[in-house]
Amino acid sequence: MNQEEFRDHISTIDSEGKRAYVHPKKAQGPWMSRRQTLSYVLLFFLFSGPWWRIGSLPLLQLDVLHRRFILLGQVFWPQDFHLLVVFMLLGVLSVIVFTVAFGRIFCGWICPQTIFMEHVFRRIEYWIDGDRNAQIRLQNMPWSAEKIQKRVTKNFLFGVVSFAVSNTFLMYIIGTDAWLRLIQDGPRQHLGGFLTILLFTGVFFFVFAWFREQVCLIVCPYGRLQGVLLDRNSLVIAYDRLRGEVRGLIKKGEDRTAAGKGDCVDCGLCVQVCPTGIDIRHGTQLECINCTACIDVCDTVMDKVEKPKGLIRFASENNIADKTPFQYTARLKAYTVLLLALVTLMGALLFMRLEVEATILRAPGQLFQNRDTAITNLYTYKLINKTGRSANLSLEIAPESRARIQWIGSSAPQEDAKGIIKGTFFVWKSTKSIRKSKEKIEFMILMDGQVVDRVSTQFYGPK
Repeated sequence: MNQEEFRDHISTIDSEGKRAYVHPKKAQGPWMSRRQTLSYVLLFFLFSGPWWRIGSLPLLQLDVLHRRFILLGQVFWPQDFHLLVVFMLLGVLSVIVFTVAFGRIFCGWICPQTIFMEHVFRRIEYWIDGDRNAQIRLQNMPWSAEKIQKRVTKNFLFGVVSFAVSNTFLMYIIGTDAWLRLIQDGPRQHLGGFLTILLFTGVFFFVFAWFREQVCLIVCPYGRLQGVLLDRNSLVIAYDRLRGEVRGLIKKGEDRTAAGKGDCVDCGLCVQVCPTGIDIRHGTQLECINCTACIDVCDTVMDKVEKPKGLIRFASENNIADKTPFQYTARLKAYTVLLLALVTLMGALLFMRLEVEATILRAPGQLFQNRDTAITNLYTYKLINKTGRSANLSLEIAPESRARIQWIGSSAPQEDAKGIIKGTFFVWKSTKSIRKSKEKIEFMILMDGQVVDRVSTQFYGPK
């Protein structure tokens, strides 16, 4: 095979353009143990997260249906969209900084796709179908009772896990209380909710049972983003070609140095354990998710052939070529400064965030009304309680504005208000106190009797 042929195709598509399934060999070793521990901790937080509470509020809820988002017990509304923008920029820049420094480590260690694929669904597959060789044998064998039994059992368990994941994500959207009501009332009472669960169950089943690593290779743009972020100083999973080449199988009694051979015994295990089916000896590739499986298996082989570990290791291109240690480059410093600036901005915006946000606007299409000795203007208001707890909200005109409020119907601010409240009211102002056709009028927003904000608007009168 041409050494450069790997650049012309991906491992999941064969020469005829058909799907080629990747059957990675089960990896074991210290790096794999660390990844498993981290993955199971993250999975615990994922599945238990909807049930955690800070006060009376969930730890995290993304209620897109009611446009209410809760993070760490704090409620955010669409009016906090600027915070979302800064938070997303912060997340993107954090990924960029980590990629510049450590390559695609996010994909192999933290990404939910990798965690579910490698530490949940593949574990089920190893348990039922066996390791790599057994899986290949099972795939190639004709349909029989054994094959049907294993396929049905595996896909049933895949469906159960997909259903559990779907329900968990739904809880992050609607909350655990609404989810429990949905389950208790049954499908007939909440047909839309159950159809949504089934839809997402099907999506997760399709991704993890069939599409699998192609999410990382084809769909996810992060692998391609690596190409413009990595440089020769980035720490990635790298094959020490200076030490490993020329590759060659072990021959009994052979002096490998005299034969011009390197430490790589060309066993191919690093390719067999790769979950995306690449050969790390070809160098850094966008398909590599830094899962470290090749490090563990190569270190095991080096132990057996009595060679030093680290033929495949975390290293930069400069470290491999010149033994240069990791450097905190000017590029990385610039990204870090930007990251710290965004963190500071986010902290300042959160610190200055008001507990109650008020919007008071004059009613459209209305100018003013003459009421004998007074002039009235019609206003609409919206008060947003961002604390997540019930509070007594009230709206008053500042004394210096010399006016009074007349509420329309039951639109006065409520006691024990929670979330968004809105209504309409008239502002009455004595004709004698009006000196201009357009005057500034100021309102006080009170929470539990304390003034928390002041809002100004215009009051119109006759010329």
